[in-house]
Amino acid sequence: MPPPVLRKCFLNTRLRVKPILLTLLISNQVHLTNIFLLNIAKMVKPKVGINGFGRIGRLALRAAVEKDTVQVVAINDPFIELDYMVYMFNYDSTHGRFNGKISTSAGNLVVEKEGKATHTIKVFNLKDPAEIKWAEVGAEYVIESTGVFTTIEKASAHLKGGAKKVVISAPSADAPMYVMGVNEDKYDPAKDNVISNASCTTNCLAPLAKVINDEFGIIEGLMTTVHAVTATQKTVDGPSGKQWRDGRGAAQNIIPASTGAAKAVGKVIPELNGKLTGMAFRVPTPNVSVVDLTARLEKPASLDAIKAAVKKAAEGNLKGILGYTEDQVVSTDFLGDSRSSIFDAGACISLNPHFVKLVSWYDNEFGYSCRLVDLITHCASKA
Repeated sequence: MPPPVLRKCFLNTRLRVKPILLTLLISNQVHLTNIFLLNIAKMVKPKVGINGFGRIGRLALRAAVEKDTVQVVAINDPFIELDYMVYMFNYDSTHGRFNGKISTSAGNLVVEKEGKATHTIKVFNLKDPAEIKWAEVGAEYVIESTGVFTTIEKASAHLKGGAKKVVISAPSADAPMYVMGVNEDKYDPAKDNVISNASCTTNCLAPLAKVINDEFGIIEGLMTTVHAVTATQKTVDGPSGKQWRDGRGAAQNIIPASTGAAKAVGKVIPELNGKLTGMAFRVPTPNVSVVDLTARLEKPASLDAIKAAVKKAAEGNLKGILGYTEDQVVSTDFLGDSRSSIFDAGACISLNPHFVKLVSWYDNEFGYSCRLVDLITHCASKA
């Protein structure tokens, strides 16, 4: 028998696992065998730049290393020099020391972790995003995590440097918002060059609201998020340009605050537009927040039926996005949790079959950062 002639037929495999077809020519007979290439995502990953190396920028890099589905090739921050980046990434008061190795080489940041791809990252220190040469390092996708450039016009400055797509790590007044597990299928690569990953709270609320609305219908609802402190708050009392009480000491107070997270759900789930609103209480904990959704339902539902619906979604099509627990948990139990929303079955209550209070936890830093990476991965799969 003559040796087989092998012909590799590589298809476009940008983050989609497709077979390599080996054509075996033996005795004038053609046999086609599909061999699935393992770890194909490691061959072709979207190249990512990060603008702003603050809380979300640094945790987005950690998420990128951990998930191993994107390649971070550049970071820009005008206020943080390379050596300081090493220190800030390596040591984190909330999430602990980075479980890997970080170093510098020829002016680059080098991030390594056993079993994961190495990220060799070009560092820029530019204030104007239009001047960042993303194309030089091949960065197609930019995570805009400064909190400053949150509109299409401002974030589009990254496109001038060669980026193809920009993902804003905050709500946006005009950029389309996508929440993984809820409406990412609406992403249009032909026109969506600047998009928003919405807020961490919207990422927690929207998957839960989707399940409840799909199964039972939501007539109206009020959301409260009990939210951990963020960098925008004051360590001690100081002036505030908006609400005066926003300037009160974060470590000393529970501070009522506004949030557009509930209204934003109406943008990602159009059927709920105008049906939800909410507020926040900022509390003196460093991380992990919790959403309380109080809703009036169209269809009568027992609490057990609601729990069953959420559990089914958490174990099915929303696995990895929505979680479910019946344990007697507290906030620190979710530190480092990569899911967007973890439903607390034991904390939920019902007044009657049409009026319920539902509770869901979220790591407002790391969980959200994981969704940034997932959204880019999704966008790349549509390129």
